[in-house]
Amino acid sequence: MKIAEKLILAVTAIFALIGGVYFYQINSDVNYSNLVQVYEQEREIKPFTLIDETDQPFTNEELKDKWSLVFLGYLSCPDICPMTMAKLSGLLPKLNEVSEQPVQVLLVSVDPQRDTVEKRAQYVNYFHKDIKGLGAQHKDLYPFVTNLGLMYSIPSSDQENYYVDHSASVVLINPHGRISAIFKPEISVGKVPTIDTQLLLSDFSSLIY
Repeated sequence: MKIAEKLILAVTAIFALIGGVYFYQINSDVNYSNLVQVYEQEREIKPFTLIDETDQPFTNEELKDKWSLVFLGYLSCPDICPMTMAKLSGLLPKLNEVSEQPVQVLLVSVDPQRDTVEKRAQYVNYFHKDIKGLGAQHKDLYPFVTNLGLMYSIPSSDQENYYVDHSASVVLINPHGRISAIFKPEISVGKVPTIDTQLLLSDFSSLIY
């Protein structure tokens, strides 16, 4: 190969490299808040089956072709759960405005002993008709929850009135049925740890485009 040809190829390669780096920087230079963890590689959700508030199976198929915001809760929860439900029910219309694909909110009950199908239906419908109330026995529930990167813990005592420890984060599942991000709660002294709806909306808008 002649020196001139080698020089042309070298220059072309350099410009291609510069262009590639520039393109990468433009498309990766997104300013997210400190309350969201965006996964560089989408995380797989293993096959699962939960039961929704209409007593119908809810599987991976129900996650496809829409964005899903998933969080844990239980109907006897005194603070985090109803506050998160209220915030997400108010935010849902705005999320659907900025997204070309539908957005759904999924409450996953981590108290199968007390949260029956009927009670879940009454609870979610009180906040918003389009919020799903999912549940399952622990053998199906626990693997799904840990797959999301969340956790819950129920006391071993036999008392009727008990609290359930659980994550307060909200998981974002993309229309391919894979995990894209986790929105973390805002934690400050003297306040209940819940999501910041304005930051969530801003991060969601940046992430989907």
